[in-house]
Amino acid sequence: MRILVAEDEAVLADLLGAGLRSEYFAVDVCYDGLEAEKLLTVNDYDVAVLDRDLPGVHGDDLCRGIVESGGRTRVLMLTAAASLDDRVFGLDIGADDYLTKPFEFPELLARIRALSRRNRPALPTVLSTADLQLNPATHTVTRAGRPIRLSPKEFAVLEVLLRADGDVVSAEQILEQAWDENADPFTAAVRVVLSRLRARLGSPPLIETVPGVGYRL
Repeated sequence: MRILVAEDEAVLADLLGAGLRSEYFAVDVCYDGLEAEKLLTVNDYDVAVLDRDLPGVHGDDLCRGIVESGGRTRVLMLTAAASLDDRVFGLDIGADDYLTKPFEFPELLARIRALSRRNRPALPTVLSTADLQLNPATHTVTRAGRPIRLSPKEFAVLEVLLRADGDVVSAEQILEQAWDENADPFTAAVRVVLSRLRARLGSPPLIETVPGVGYRL
C-alpha cells in the first residue's frame, strides 16, 4: 500500500512516516499543500492522510481535488479541528474518514487499513497460493507450514504479487506500490528484491517472469 502524509508539523509528519514504514507501507511525506498537490498529481496513492490547515494549498481544497479527480485515493483528514461542525464539514466535502488530534497511532493505523480495503475487491484475511501463505496483519509468511523471514521490502513485493491474484504485475507497478518517491525508476531495485525473494521462498519456484511484461505468482 502507498500512502501520502501531508502534515505541516514536521516532527509529527516524520514520526508518522517512520511508523507507517515500520508497518511495511510505502510512504511519501510532505509539509505543505503545494507539495502534496504535486505528489497527488504524479503518484497513485491508496490513502492520503491530510492535515486540514496546510500552508500553500488548504487540506480542504486538496480533498476536493482528490474527489473531483475520480481516482481511487481515500482521504483521512487529520486535524485539531474537533467540533461536530468541523467533522461534518470535512466528511461532506469528501473525506472518507476524520481523525482529530491528539490521537493514538494504532487507531490511525487501523483507520488507514480500513480505508485501503475499500479500494480492493474482498480478499481473504490470509493471502495464499499453492502452499504459500502471507498474513498482512501479523506480517508473517509460511510455506508448507514453515515460517519464512522476509525483509520489509521483500514482504511488500510478495504482498503486491499475491494481491494481483495471478495477474501479471509489471516492474513499474511493483515500484509504484512497494517503494516511495525516493526510489529511482531506472535502478534494478525490483529485480534485486525479486531475486532475493525467490531464494527465500525456495523450490519449486513460485514467481514467474513473463518476458517483457512483468511477474506473477
